[in-house]
Amino acid sequence: MISIVVGGQMDKQSIAKQVEQLGQGKVTVSVKSDLDGALAIQTGQAQYYVGACNTGAGGALGLAVGLLGPKLCVSISTPGKVMTEEEIRAQVQEGKRAFGMVVGNVERQLPVLMDAILKANS
Repeated sequence: MISIVVGGQMDKQSIAKQVEQLGQGKVTVSVKSDLDGALAIQTGQAQYYVGACNTGAGGALGLAVGLLGPKLCVSISTPGKVMTEEEIRAQVQEGKRAFGMVVGNVERQLPVLMDAILKANS
């Protein structure tokens, strides 16, 4: 099973439900504070972190970047930039573990992210 933590500042419960649905029975999902979510990645208790906020960076990913470092974290959308499907898949393949996004882009980007995670772990 792939372990995914949902953090960030907005819509955690909704995102967690979507992650579980998109996970095709292959994921476990937990909702945590930003700090606890990043620590779960750092200690190996979870494999991936997903968070959302209005900017896709600060509230969604700030603590994760601080604890895990920028090499493991990426904002897949910010108000001025939305990654393409190919870019998201490349980030997963490159080993990114923490993903932030603008809350308004979750419905469009989360399915791509989850598919990339499932394929990377199959």
